[in-house]
Amino acid sequence: MATSFLNDLMQTLGDRGRSLMGRSRDLARSGDLPELGEALLSRRGEASGVALARTLLDSYAGAPLAARLGFLTALADRFGPDRDLVDKAVAEYRRDPSGRAVSALQEAAEPRRQELIRRLNLAPGGTAALVRMRAELLSHLGSRPDLVEVDRDFVHLFSSWFNRGFLVLRPIDWTTPANILEKIIRYEAVHAIESWDDLRSRLQPADRRCYAFFHPQLVDEPLIFVEVALTSGMSGAIATLLDPTRRPIAARDATTAIFYSISNTQGGLAGVSFGHFLIKQVADELRRELPNLRTFATLSPVPGFAAWLAGELALPHSRFFNDEARATLQGLDQAGWHIDPARRETLRRAILPVAATYFLKAKTPTGRPLDPVARFHLGNGARLEALNVLGDVSAKGMRQSHGLMVNYCYDLDEIERNHESYAEKGEVVASSAIRRLIRADIAPPPELVSAS
Repeated sequence: MATSFLNDLMQTLGDRGRSLMGRSRDLARSGDLPELGEALLSRRGEASGVALARTLLDSYAGAPLAARLGFLTALADRFGPDRDLVDKAVAEYRRDPSGRAVSALQEAAEPRRQELIRRLNLAPGGTAALVRMRAELLSHLGSRPDLVEVDRDFVHLFSSWFNRGFLVLRPIDWTTPANILEKIIRYEAVHAIESWDDLRSRLQPADRRCYAFFHPQLVDEPLIFVEVALTSGMSGAIATLLDPTRRPIAARDATTAIFYSISNTQGGLAGVSFGHFLIKQVADELRRELPNLRTFATLSPVPGFAAWLAGELALPHSRFFNDEARATLQGLDQAGWHIDPARRETLRRAILPVAATYFLKAKTPTGRPLDPVARFHLGNGARLEALNVLGDVSAKGMRQSHGLMVNYCYDLDEIERNHESYAEKGEVVASSAIRRLIRADIAPPPELVSAS
């Protein structure tokens, strides 16, 4: 109700401000988006500012691609810091490096586009429109490096607007309004939902749960949703969890919660951190409902593994595996290897030590794990628990990871400690069984050989 009241208030301000816009109406008709931006920054009145912000966003949404790209380019070229003010502030700081001078320098160095984005956010629906604008901006970054600074300003502001303190966790079930359920189907990014019946099988049974994080300014738009299977033990294969013919168990009989799909829904928020411990919040909610749950873990994809391995195999010598392992791993290029029992066992044993190396030794230039899913879960305080070869034998799973899936365990008593180890030292907290694989030859310890 509070959000609705505020939206109605901003709508009223916008409607009243239309009569005050004067020359801005002519700018809107001309489609000159950068000039509308200049006019918005020059406004002092709240009502006219809200109306102008709404007009600019509406004009942007209805403009052709070239005009929208022109506006994004203008954000880089025309709405950066005022160079004269920066020079004056620098000179003043050098003359007198006081706290006041530092504040003045910070204010002068802030790009004008940051204030423009703040004012655009005042329009009714402004937050959602800006998220869409950034999604379009991201689509141009590959060919337009001049827009990188604009993107950094969006991320800077969004990181404040979308931090975890503003997010609201809500359960999603079969009685949730259809407009939200339809978005769950559309946004599922890990394991596609094929139909409404498929969605029902993930929401309605007693051993299934789903939660979504919402933002007050995007009331009907889930930002992240988490699908959960309640089971009697750790799961290593996604097909078993998603089997529509399986027999559900009573929630009170479950001992384990498996987070098998975590999807970010807004492309315009890519790379914006919502803070850590999101999964812990879901786990705490589950434990309040079901005190019988003892284990909280994921069954996660490994989207970068196949590409990384192909790159290593293309090198004359890999620092991660020997020639014998290389010769064996070449068999992964043969279609259907996972169907033939003999080849499956040989390649499964070869993959495990290499996969352990991928998680524990292969790093980005900043010293973090290469795998983006690993970075997310380790940053949230999870422990790398188990590797499951052929955990996902779908076409997508075989293509991106040769079927490999991973269990990350969320030990609720260790989450904060694990997070600090990763954040401060870049440590990958992993089970002893996975760490032993690094020292293994081709054959891994038997407990790590998945039975899937």
